[in-house]
Amino acid sequence: MDTADYYRQLGLRSGASLSQVKSSYRKLARQYHPDVNPGNEQAKNKFIAITEAYKFLVNIAPADVAESTTASSTVPPTPTPPAAAVKDRSQTVKVTRKQPPTPDSPDLSAAEEKLKQDAYFQLQQLLKYQRFPRAIALIEGLAQRVPEDREVRQWQAIAYQRWGRHLIGEKQVDKARIYLKKAVKTDPHNRALWAEVERDFRKLEQIY
Repeated sequence: MDTADYYRQLGLRSGASLSQVKSSYRKLARQYHPDVNPGNEQAKNKFIAITEAYKFLVNIAPADVAESTTASSTVPPTPTPPAAAVKDRSQTVKVTRKQPPTPDSPDLSAAEEKLKQDAYFQLQQLLKYQRFPRAIALIEGLAQRVPEDREVRQWQAIAYQRWGRHLIGEKQVDKARIYLKKAVKTDPHNRALWAEVERDFRKLEQIY
C-alpha cells in the first residue's frame, strides 16, 4: 500500500496536513470502533485499516503552515538524530511543504508537481531512516528537473546538512565539512539552516 492509499483510507487527498489526518482518524475511529460495533467484522476490519493508515501518516503528513516558520523546513515528526546530535539535544532542521508556493518558484506542470509531491514523501522517509546517500540522490535528481524551485533547493540543502551532521557522528570530518558547505551554498538565505550548520561546525572544532 502506498502513501496515497493510506490517505484514501482516511478519506483524505494526498498531501493532507497532520491536523487533517488526526481529525479524520478521530472521526472514523469513533464510527468504526469495535466497542461501538460489537460482532461487526466489517467495522472491525475498517478500524484496523484506518488505524494502520493513521500510524503511517502521522509520521509523514506535513505540519500545518501555522505550525512551521518561513525560515525553517520540516518533516514531522523529528527523525531519530545521530548519537552526536542527541548529546547536545540540538534542534534538527526539517523538511516541509509551504503553501502557497514561494513567490520565486516557477509554475510547475501537473506532471512536475506530481513528481515533486512524490519525491517529498520519499525524502521524508529516507531522512527519517537515515538513508542519507539515497535521500541526496533523490533530491539532486529532482533539483535537476525543477532547478528554479526554491522549495526543492531548501530540501536539497537540508539533506546535505543532515548527512553532514551524521558524518560528524561517524568522525568523517573532511566529508562532513564538504556537505555542510554544500548545504549553505545551496540555500544561503535559510537562517534556521545556517544556525544548524554553525552548530555542526562547532562540533567539528571540538573533534579537533
